[in-house]
Amino acid sequence: MENIKTKSRTKTFTDYMRTWFKGILDPIGAFLNRIGITPNMMTLLGLLGNMVGAWFLSQGNMLMGGIFMLVCTPFDALDGTMARLRGEANEFGAFVDSVTDRYSELFILGGLLYHFSVQNDHLSIIGVYAAAAGSVLVSYVKARADSLKFDANVGILTRMERYLVLAPLLLFNQPVIAIWIVAVLANITALQRFWKVRQQARMLR
Repeated sequence: MENIKTKSRTKTFTDYMRTWFKGILDPIGAFLNRIGITPNMMTLLGLLGNMVGAWFLSQGNMLMGGIFMLVCTPFDALDGTMARLRGEANEFGAFVDSVTDRYSELFILGGLLYHFSVQNDHLSIIGVYAAAAGSVLVSYVKARADSLKFDANVGILTRMERYLVLAPLLLFNQPVIAIWIVAVLANITALQRFWKVRQQARMLR
């Protein structure tokens, strides 16, 4: 099968953010490299920080949970920048980064799930489940499309957008609004990616 991605790869908001903030990320990444912090350490710190944030969320402390998420999630951009500056960027590193991203996001949603369970808020529990399902499907559809050499790099709520929805709304103690925005738009994003792959598959007939 011809690799459709080589013909046209759509850039997401996350791609643009990496380009726009390259002038900021590169100096920070270079400094962290100089003081002996490795990309893997940054990846682990991001995961651990989000786990701590998830614990605060589970206890109903949305402010602290939002702060940890706000501070630690950008480590995702820094670890890749650091690896590139070291000349160590590779596919396995990108794979580990993607896996830890999914764990971080699911820990955050898990913290909210526990909180809503304690509150006996059944509707919000459903919302968290839908948000988690949508977030996982957004990544899965793209990964599966990549394996089949399709381009599914589209969607209104990719990883960066989900972060920009969750973190600020948690800071302002609006977890219900946050999870329902993610629940609806993440699943729409998964369907957008599905539809784009469908269109490419039809073109190959």
